[in-house]
Amino acid sequence: APPVPQLLYGGKLDFLVFDYLSEITMSLLTAAKARSPVLGYTPDFVSAAMAPYIKDIHRKGVRVISNAGGINPLACAAALQEVAKKADVDLKIAVVAGDDLMSEKENLKGAGITDLESGKQFPETVHSMNVYLGARPISRALDLGADIVVTGRCVDSGIVLGPLIHSFGWNRDEFDLLAAGSLAGHLIECGAQCTGGIFTDWHAVPDWHNIGFPIVECSSEGDFILSKPPDTGGLISFGTVAEQLVYELGNPQRYLLPDVTCDFSEVSITEIPGFDGGAVKVHGAKGLPPSTFYKVNATYLDGFRATAVCPVGGPKAVQKGKRTAESILQRTRLIFSQLGYEDYSAVNIQVLGSEDTYGPHARRSIDGGPREAVIWLAVHHKQKEAVEIFSMEIAPAGTGMAPGLTGIVGGRPRV
Repeated sequence: APPVPQLLYGGKLDFLVFDYLSEITMSLLTAAKARSPVLGYTPDFVSAAMAPYIKDIHRKGVRVISNAGGINPLACAAALQEVAKKADVDLKIAVVAGDDLMSEKENLKGAGITDLESGKQFPETVHSMNVYLGARPISRALDLGADIVVTGRCVDSGIVLGPLIHSFGWNRDEFDLLAAGSLAGHLIECGAQCTGGIFTDWHAVPDWHNIGFPIVECSSEGDFILSKPPDTGGLISFGTVAEQLVYELGNPQRYLLPDVTCDFSEVSITEIPGFDGGAVKVHGAKGLPPSTFYKVNATYLDGFRATAVCPVGGPKAVQKGKRTAESILQRTRLIFSQLGYEDYSAVNIQVLGSEDTYGPHARRSIDGGPREAVIWLAVHHKQKEAVEIFSMEIAPAGTGMAPGLTGIVGGRPRV
């Protein structure tokens, strides 16, 4: 985890925060915990981010907040305790629990809860259900003297708002301040995304290999300066921060969080001269009372899938790729009908190099197209056995279909 030494030795930190939980991560961690009850948290946090630096973190008095607990925060804390014991440092580790809603499954199902976006019915095979908790449990743990706070599912910005509430004693009804703290968290939640990562003007961003991670200096009034450690790559500018501001917000005047409803429409971002690598001052967040609801992230088992990726060389590579992919599907469907399996629940064929990514806006070339392309073929099926048949039928295409199939990336597709 390169950001840790960068921030630990290049910044004067009170708090070091880690955001690990995308929604897809919750699915992966649920699957891991199903394999073994001691899994279900993000192991990289313990082994790569904390273990090598734990003595220095302790020596400098930096306090750590992380949602790396995933769906098993107690196991994460136990693993950290082991690391601390090995390094002979005495750290108070707090765990925020209570986000796990699996005991409420039947009640929620009975209440007719549906999917927020698609309106789909409550799935039969729910494996995990977690509430996005707010910042209060984190600030409380810090109030009680925790050196490290491990949470499960909370809102990404809560891991920053928590330490700010703890440091400044912000009240539950000081909504403008809570919105400002949430904005600070929202801007740095994806690590290097606000310091030039995936920036539209990517060509203006230097040294991706050593991209700087963000540092927030916040005042008790809620204004903050966003910078990065000296001698690091990346870029902090009006543009990089503004792009992150509108990232995954929904309605910027009503960004719904458990502690506050945020209005970011009047926020100003001002570049500050004289900072190595750039810095901005951010202020003007407004807050309203939160709703009475929590958001819940549920994962469920929806079958099995596999992905085959095969480069194709030679003239008319795109046409060869398309026909090969379609033929593999036809062949496996033939086998399915012989064995009594139903059809795939979903398939995806894309020939990379043919501008399939652009859909109807693709620019098709007139002269037969590129002399190399890549088949991207993914399938989804309710039964594992059907997907295993698919994965066995990729290699035979190399000798039984188009010439020029030069390999299968990563070998036989994994189910």
